[in-house]
Amino acid sequence: MDSRIQKLAKTLVNYSTEIRPGERVLVSYEGEPAKPLILELVRGIYAAGGIPYAEARDSQVQREILLGATEPQAAFHNEIELARMKGMDAFIAVRAGDNASELSDVPSEKMNLWNRVLRPVLDYRVNHTKWVVLRYPVASMAQLAGMSRAAFEDFYFDVCNLDYGKMSKAMDRLAARMERADRVHIIGPGTDLAFSIKGIPAIKCAGEKNIPDGEVYTAPVKDSVNGVLSVNTASEEQGFTYENIRFEFKDGKIADAAANDTKRINELLDTDEGARCIGEFSFGLNPYILHPMKDTLFDEKIAGSFHFTPGNAYEDADNGNRSAVHWDLVTIQREDYGGGEIWLDDELVRKDGLFVSDELLCLNPENLK
Repeated sequence: MDSRIQKLAKTLVNYSTEIRPGERVLVSYEGEPAKPLILELVRGIYAAGGIPYAEARDSQVQREILLGATEPQAAFHNEIELARMKGMDAFIAVRAGDNASELSDVPSEKMNLWNRVLRPVLDYRVNHTKWVVLRYPVASMAQLAGMSRAAFEDFYFDVCNLDYGKMSKAMDRLAARMERADRVHIIGPGTDLAFSIKGIPAIKCAGEKNIPDGEVYTAPVKDSVNGVLSVNTASEEQGFTYENIRFEFKDGKIADAAANDTKRINELLDTDEGARCIGEFSFGLNPYILHPMKDTLFDEKIAGSFHFTPGNAYEDADNGNRSAVHWDLVTIQREDYGGGEIWLDDELVRKDGLFVSDELLCLNPENLK
């Protein structure tokens, strides 16, 4: 057994979800390559005194289900899945599918229907269980990253097995600074965005919910967002790759949206009333993740980035927005991506992807590795 897999399993069981005796844990996975980690997770859960359960998923099968999906069918599926989730204390998801675009040709109305009706399962899992979600290194991910399989695996385990305890301590300063702030102003190529975060908690993410991890998030006051956002990374959502995304905001809502498929992005944003409002604003901080690979779990943690999220807000940083959509859109502000600035009130806190405020220098990449 690869010692790196054993170390990762221990992190997931003992740190991320902190499994205790008697707790029921659902391990959900997709892809044969993930099995060594799944087996190690089951052993680790037993060793911690927990009770493991497992489900295998398959995107090819799910695609066929979605193509003919109906609302009554989705409602019954929601009933089954919600009952199971309510019986769990923790949830660990490992994704190692071989085609990230498997759902790309499922019609938008079918995807939106399924996601809307099954939203209660996701909401219960997020808000009422201990959970963590991660990808597993497969050839398709190495290809997206433009790396050999061996090089990508080395990168993956460096990213996933970093010292999250050290990162968490450094994040305390940023979380405190965000919670003192009212106004946020973000400037960059094609971006001039202003909003308030006053009174909304700032939440550290240091290996508890996602692996890899490395972000501190909050949410904008719902009606406070005004200006223009140009997203400089591609984003895979519902199996389709969106590029050249540009939003214009007026009083908290996306008043105008354009992308490489403007019709499709507007259909997504019309899923429900909350999809055109923003549910999350976050700083990306992982020192090992520098470039996008169309995988949100990695891309949203890119050092020197921020993400702005149309759709549902998390309950622990709640601005009241509710939606079946939660779409993290990443903009990188390092010099090699065009630069940019983030201001909190009248203080410049980050310039060209590096923190310049003395109290936050500890979060720059050279200090987190």
